[in-house]
Amino acid sequence: MNRPPPALLQTPGFAHYSLAWSPFHPNRLALASSANFGLVGNGRLHLVSLLPGPGGVPTINLDKYFETQDGLYDLAWSEIHENQIVTASGDGSLRLWDVMLNDLAIAVWHEHTREVLSVDWSNVKKETFASASWDGTIKLWTPDRPRSVLTLQAHPSCVYAAIFSPHQPDILASCSTDGTLKIFDLRQPVGYSQTTNSFINPLSAAALTVPASGSEVLSLDWNKYKPFTIACGSVDKSVKVWDCRMIKMGETGLVGGACEATLLGHEYAVRKVQWSPHHPDILATASYDMTCRVWNTTQIGPKPQLLYMHDGHTEFVAGCSWSLHEEAVLASCGWDSRLALYRPL
Repeated sequence: MNRPPPALLQTPGFAHYSLAWSPFHPNRLALASSANFGLVGNGRLHLVSLLPGPGGVPTINLDKYFETQDGLYDLAWSEIHENQIVTASGDGSLRLWDVMLNDLAIAVWHEHTREVLSVDWSNVKKETFASASWDGTIKLWTPDRPRSVLTLQAHPSCVYAAIFSPHQPDILASCSTDGTLKIFDLRQPVGYSQTTNSFINPLSAAALTVPASGSEVLSLDWNKYKPFTIACGSVDKSVKVWDCRMIKMGETGLVGGACEATLLGHEYAVRKVQWSPHHPDILATASYDMTCRVWNTTQIGPKPQLLYMHDGHTEFVAGCSWSLHEEAVLASCGWDSRLALYRPL
């Protein structure tokens, strides 16, 4: 199959940690980036647009960027305002930006006590977004309130990601250094602590715990077509697909989950997984082995099928994201300061 070459954008001096497509504009993307590989120094929110180019290969244009005092690790577009983005920072803060302005963030929240690694805006309950931090908590927010509306003491250690279910508005999944996936039902009865200004157990008790890996789980994503299916990527180099309907009662609540597929091939930790919004069995994965891969997770023969591998990055690949509007268009970004756009299928 003859594929057009990737479209590329280089942003020298800033390593990319995450990227996201606008849910409103098909040719607009944003990148969360950090100086010095995110270890020390400032960050940038890059705003990017795609322009028609020769041979069907788009030109990637850097429209503008916003500077931050600490590195940025993740971002999410608002589901209710086409020009707003929330970013997650190494100093524990969240910032809301209006891309039409050239000034500072329009809102800042700073409740997490350690780095914020993940932020996710619900595309079902569109006024709500969630953040996950190395302080072990997940917090829920709305853009019009000065404080978080809910805090989950989710894991005993670092939480790498927390993502809303695309099927049910009050279901949230998370992954952590403890090797588990946890699913929370936000409809459970709760108590309220005036001391900590947050909701407390039993809400913080997961509705389901999946022992997903013997190592840290760095990323997870809900399947867009199968309500109980979650993929996760781990430090042990594996990607696993879980059916979360297979459960049993454990000492601390419901545990279980059946592993439907194990995807092997990455040579280092898997940093990001994302299901296709257009196909129920297509999964993209990004790894510290400097590759981004695309898999068919349906069992064909002895193992799932690797469909495509992009090896054009020269450093850790930290993010990948499917276009929401155009089928089979994938973008990846990494510590090499490079954004790549290509058609793997």
